[in-house]
Amino acid sequence: MTYSIVAYDLESRQFGVAVQTHQPAVGAIVPWVRAGVGAVATQSLANIAFGPQGLDLLAGGASAAEALSILLARDEGRERRQVAIVDRNGQVAVHSGDGCIPYFGHKTGAGYSVQANMMTKDTVPDAMAAAYEAADGDLMHKLMCALEAAEAEGGDIRGSQSAAIVVYGSEDKPHWENRICDLRVDEHPTPVAELRRLVTMRGAELLSRSFEKLAESGDLVGLQAGFAQARVSSPDPSELTFWQAILLADKLGLVDEARELLAPLFAAEPQWAELLRRLVAMGPPPAGFLDHPERWG
Repeated sequence: MTYSIVAYDLESRQFGVAVQTHQPAVGAIVPWVRAGVGAVATQSLANIAFGPQGLDLLAGGASAAEALSILLARDEGRERRQVAIVDRNGQVAVHSGDGCIPYFGHKTGAGYSVQANMMTKDTVPDAMAAAYEAADGDLMHKLMCALEAAEAEGGDIRGSQSAAIVVYGSEDKPHWENRICDLRVDEHPTPVAELRRLVTMRGAELLSRSFEKLAESGDLVGLQAGFAQARVSSPDPSELTFWQAILLADKLGLVDEARELLAPLFAAEPQWAELLRRLVAMGPPPAGFLDHPERWG
């Protein structure tokens, strides 16, 4: 079974898709999201073209319902498809063809649609919808709650294999700069649990970044407290710790505070000390280096 959710969060103006299936690399097939435009999930006997074509239709001014109608009219295999679309107004449209493998179905709510096929039980969409609506927090977390509810309800009659979550914002900047997360578990015995670990890690990174603005206001106590909160919330804070320390030392001159962070990290994982030596040997970093350390893969 593939089960998925498409959603638009009105407050944050973020679009997202989360999905799980018993096939490898579901993130390359089902979820399609474009910043400021909308989101599409295409599954069952998936017509992958529904993803990019649906987003193009939304970008051209079509509503979710209009885009869905056009896609289905073009497709002779529509009765074997499941597809859900959400547009920039939070309107949703969904199709579950009569030729999908039972149990299959979908459920819509304000700004979201959940859909599933090849379910162990036909209660999966209701469980997903209830979990999404009850969840607090950001869109990443709410989407994950829907996936976890589906898995707890019985999930795929075949078992689990891969999962993915994609979330983009709608700010006036390039598409890629609107990326909140694009996380994939391509082959794993418990992909939803592993995806939750990655989402938690990404959430900690975003939390840490949100506190960096306190450096500009001079609230160093708040900055360090926020950084500590982010480290505690991450399941693997090594990278986060390293770049926080570099920022404290290089941008703010808080060398002693940086040393306190780095000493236990270097003792446990000495490769980070070697990385610091290499950075120092390279001389002053390029402009913007510390603003986006994730770009330095």
